[in-house]
Amino acid sequence: MRAVAVSAVTACTAVALTGCGGVDPTLPSSARARPAATSQTSRIGAVDCREVKCIALTFDAGPSENSARLLDILREKQVSATFFLLGKRHIEKYPELVRRMAAEGHEVASHTWDHKILTQIEPDEIREELRRPNDAIERLIGRRPTLMRPPQGRTDKTVHEISRELGLAEVLWTVTAKDYTTTDSAVIERRVLAQADRDGIILLHDLYDGTVPAVPGIIDALKERGFVFVTVPQLLAPGEAVPGNVYR
Repeated sequence: MRAVAVSAVTACTAVALTGCGGVDPTLPSSARARPAATSQTSRIGAVDCREVKCIALTFDAGPSENSARLLDILREKQVSATFFLLGKRHIEKYPELVRRMAAEGHEVASHTWDHKILTQIEPDEIREELRRPNDAIERLIGRRPTLMRPPQGRTDKTVHEISRELGLAEVLWTVTAKDYTTTDSAVIERRVLAQADRDGIILLHDLYDGTVPAVPGIIDALKERGFVFVTVPQLLAPGEAVPGNVYR
């Protein structure tokens, strides 16, 4: 699974700027300029990213054996994150961690079932890759995901259309620590801090040994810079993620 996650980032580092396949993602500031038709106060909370300097911490390819420790850190630091979870060998293996993520106020989202590259498979296979984790997550937490992150950040018109059909928006990233390349937590922390900016979306993977130990330093340093950590839905509020759209 670690090899899969390595390929997930190496194959498409340019996604931080443009998205794979030439997509033109919607920025959080643009999403906020289009308020949702229905109130999201109960889901989103009091954070207003139009007024404060927000940043979103996201984790791909979990849950993993390191997720419990990560959740302990996030609880201690009073930080909410967004988890893009894999189904096969992850949600299946750690259902109690999925429940804990939701219970502790984190956004639970999809990273597909088996990490297949969506632009390389047939439409029915795309639907299966997206539907199965949604079903599993809904059974565990009573709420269906509204966000997904495509493996390798690779997406296209067909993926957009099927995502819209299934009620999913696609979320890319602006900050990558390339935590698959090192077990040195200090290096991971430096990479994140060098790229972090307002409305940023940080991509990390808790399954790598160096990542979770880097998280406390990342949180403390960014808080010192005045950042407020939010989930992806909070980052977009009072707008909301539109199914079939891509956000970065």
